[in-house]
Amino acid sequence: MIAAGSEPDTFDPVLGHARWGDGKVTEGLLRLTVGLGVEPLLATDLPQVSDDGLTYTYTLRDGVTFHDGTALDAADVVATYEAALDPANASPVAADLTALASVEAVDARTVRFTLSHPQSSFPVATVLGVVPSERLEEGQVAASSTVVGTGPYEMDTLRPGDRLVVTAFDGYWGERPVVERATFVFAGDDAARVARLASGEVDAALLPATSLERFAGDDSFEVVRRDTADFRALVLPEGRPVTGDPAVREALHTGLDRQALVEGALAGAGRPAFSPIPPEAPEYSDVLEVEADTTAARRVLDEAGWVEGRDGVRVRDGVRASFALMYPAGDTLRQNIALQVQAQAADLGLEVRPEGLSWEAIEPRMRTHALVYGTGNPFDADLSTYPLFHSSRAYVGFDNPGGYRSAQMDDALEAGRRAADEGARATAYQQVQEQLAQDLPWVFLAYVGHDYVIRAGVWEGYDVPLVEPHEHGLQGGPWWNLPEWTAAD
Repeated sequence: MIAAGSEPDTFDPVLGHARWGDGKVTEGLLRLTVGLGVEPLLATDLPQVSDDGLTYTYTLRDGVTFHDGTALDAADVVATYEAALDPANASPVAADLTALASVEAVDARTVRFTLSHPQSSFPVATVLGVVPSERLEEGQVAASSTVVGTGPYEMDTLRPGDRLVVTAFDGYWGERPVVERATFVFAGDDAARVARLASGEVDAALLPATSLERFAGDDSFEVVRRDTADFRALVLPEGRPVTGDPAVREALHTGLDRQALVEGALAGAGRPAFSPIPPEAPEYSDVLEVEADTTAARRVLDEAGWVEGRDGVRVRDGVRASFALMYPAGDTLRQNIALQVQAQAADLGLEVRPEGLSWEAIEPRMRTHALVYGTGNPFDADLSTYPLFHSSRAYVGFDNPGGYRSAQMDDALEAGRRAADEGARATAYQQVQEQLAQDLPWVFLAYVGHDYVIRAGVWEGYDVPLVEPHEHGLQGGPWWNLPEWTAAD
């Protein structure tokens, strides 16, 4: 039994569940590897790509069946991608498929994707989980919280707000998992997960670094830490008198001490972040990097006319330099970040008011209130920037929640998506990061280490050198490769 940090809004891959293909119930044409490459899954091989980079052809495996007993064929793949592109479904996956012009079934086992322009990240986008065409025709996307796939596990029991139980699928085309049954308990509150693990109610849990001391000296448990590309940032809404002011943005970018934030808010389990692209990526640029300098930050505010009032909070034209900073209630890590930002911003004369809210309360306020935002992936620079900063994604779900729009940014993102060689791609993402440095729509703070505690001596095979994306609830962690676990001797 595993205590997950959150409950998915959906289990349907068309609507964004297991976006990086790491679901247990559904599978994609390809899957991502520990080494951040791609390899065939439902496809027999990597795709055949035309010389002009506009056509990708996949051949499907024989003998694959869905959990409902229907056979996988090319029509299922076509229906899945068409559903993801359908505006009526408002799928976040659509941001990864903007170049996809059409998808067709050449025959029962062959699928051809045709792009309107080259997209170097397209193979990574084809980790999207495939679902039966019949269920899509019946309105499965809109009507059901459960999903049918081809994966090694099928959904057995779903109790919203409580748990998901998955069981090994008898008709799975691959090797049957040794772990026959797994229960994921939804426990959004960090303290609740600690208590459940300590009491023996669950066998493993995602925990904040500040809670690890309780288990680190106990031989009954093993602590597993994963490197990540999972960043936290301040999303600063556009067009607001404080968060939209260039001087306030520059002061926060320059004045916040990220290393102190990592040590304080994250208990050292992380590293400073300046960009949505992790430093290990070939597209990374240091143009956003700054040394924390409160003197320079205060000077920026002075020169912009923000005058410090008697209570220490700056004022300009009758407007106080004050703004709410939302974070999901129960998320200790984001709460700690918000409090660190509050304390450091006060030294600059900025009043930050942390507010812990439910996601239901946060979502309608993202246009007007700042947010401690988390996302990021190590797989592809295109897919880690386009959904966040392209103007077409403004206010689309949790993509681009601050409503940032820039023609120059759009051009750079499109160039990166279309780049046919590494040189052109590097140039495009240099421009992306330069535009971020100029506009500062977000203030990047830290890459967060993911910490898990699992009962020792029961299972083996889970400690792999995986660099994790932001999505790590049911998908990531030691249970990323749950079907490959073996029993400990």
